[in-house]
Amino acid sequence: MAELIGPRLYSCSNCRNHVSLHDDIISKAFQGRNGRAFLFSHAMNIVTGPKEDRHLMTGLHTVADVYCGDCREVLGWKYERAYEASQKYKEGKFILEKSKIVKENW
Repeated sequence: MAELIGPRLYSCSNCRNHVSLHDDIISKAFQGRNGRAFLFSHAMNIVTGPKEDRHLMTGLHTVADVYCGDCREVLGWKYERAYEASQKYKEGKFILEKSKIVKENW
């Protein structure tokens, strides 16, 4: 009998809450607060904090910190608004820091 294998996921490294699907990765070439980070098109089981303007490596953005929905660990942020035309593709997307997530079902 064949084993059923679910989708490849990323989970909170603190509590293993599922926070995103591998298929939702747009890029692995981003920088977070604490090192490498991934840009995702979607995230799940998360809570967003208040919006604030931040000067990031690519200019001024309005972002909201993203927290695990279970343990409230800060996982990254959501791009709410990009002020530079070349950065508009990030709006509505999520940065999850590599050090804050782990692979599941790989």
